Amino acid sequence: MSEKSDFKWGPATGVGSMPGGDAREAAKTVTGSFEDFPFLAELPARGPGADMIGRTAGLLVDLYARVEPSGWRIGDRPGRDTRRARSWLGEDLDALEEFTQGYEGPLKVQAVGPWTLAAALELRNGEAALSDPGACRDLAGSLAEGLRTHLADLRRRVPGAQLVLQLDEPSLIAVLRGHVKTASEYRTHRAVDRQVVESALRDVLGVHTDGPAVVHSCAPDVPFALLRRAGADAISFDFSLLTERDDEAIGEAVESGTRLFAGVVPGVDAPLSDPAGSVMGVRTLWRRLGLNPGSLAESVVVTPSCGLAGASPAYARAALAHCARAARSLADNPE
Repeated sequence: MSEKSDFKWGPATGVGSMPGGDAREAAKTVTGSFEDFPFLAELPARGPGADMIGRTAGLLVDLYARVEPSGWRIGDRPGRDTRRARSWLGEDLDALEEFTQGYEGPLKVQAVGPWTLAAALELRNGEAALSDPGACRDLAGSLAEGLRTHLADLRRRVPGAQLVLQLDEPSLIAVLRGHVKTASEYRTHRAVDRQVVESALRDVLGVHTDGPAVVHSCAPDVPFALLRRAGADAISFDFSLLTERDDEAIGEAVESGTRLFAGVVPGVDAPLSDPAGSVMGVRTLWRRLGLNPGSLAESVVVTPSCGLAGASPAYARAALAHCARAARSLADNPE
């Protein structure tokens, strides 16, 4: 854990997805925007298999998924959709490797977490894997194995990088509250016990033993305390969704050394304020919590509020550059 606490984070990075379908262009933009904290871009506009669920399904070990009209469904053997997902991931890795020659520093890679995956992947009967506790356990185990292999591949490709694993859990709150709809859409699946949720997250996050892990959730009411207990070294969220109800949990997270990935730049085309204005809310939060302004740059990584897949390419480039400038403003003028 001491290695992780001494980890040198970059000041700003992206969430994961980018617009368009050109892997080299995306890698060039990401590495050019964040020279000290790039990430492996995802390009869902290419279609099924490049989307976040399909991409992560392609990483699974001994579990396979295919596209049905209703979404991704677990099947018996790898088919065309699995091959496509793996091929696109290979393309993205090749592009990243090309643009990170000689790179040394933090490098982030994203995958869907076990609970969002369980809410999105269907069993053979058409219901979400979430409906079956055994299927949830199998899915988490398969994901952990797949991530272990994926991280090892990245270490070979970018040997100077210190890898950061990000699990995307946009459905986590819905899983905890029993808001995930059944196939009929007339009912919802039962809420999953918080300890079960925490345990599966801990198991998956635990595969990344030599670097820090982040959990990203762009939904309201992020369960900061649960994620910290599960082993998240950083928590990524849409800053605009915070309320004063989150203050105590955020204060505890900062004081325990948890890094906050503050999503302060809109994820879709919108006018961008000056960089200092984008992080004004972060400064205000620090004052409200009575935290030392000098700790801001050490505690916060500036990001877009969510992935940029729905943005125009020009806006995506501008948003990433804006994050980097906003982070500099936070470091230069923490008050």
